[in-house]
Amino acid sequence: MATEEQTTDALRKLRQMLPDDDTVYNLAEFFKMFGDPTRAKILQCLHMRALYVGELADVLGMSISAVSHQLRVLRSAKLVKGVKEGKEVKYSLDDDHVNQILDCGLTHVNEQ
Repeated sequence: MATEEQTTDALRKLRQMLPDDDTVYNLAEFFKMFGDPTRAKILQCLHMRALYVGELADVLGMSISAVSHQLRVLRSAKLVKGVKEGKEVKYSLDDDHVNQILDCGLTHVNEQ
């Protein structure tokens, strides 16, 4: 059994290993992006394939302006990116980390 001094020392070391407050705040803000059902649906669509705003609006039964607003929020969080193709922008997930987060999240919520 650990002594009180060993426990105190272990807890102090654990505290030192924690990320700084700014990093923790940014992490919490990042995960908030996944907390909105509309954004989660947009991310799931883009997880399957890159889409234009109009295509997303059609799939989700939403207005283009509502989808555009959510895409702006997701872009600012660096979860999605857009590539201009002529007069339109095709959106996709920003990088493979976002794919991994979505895969892990779905695996977790689908566990029985």
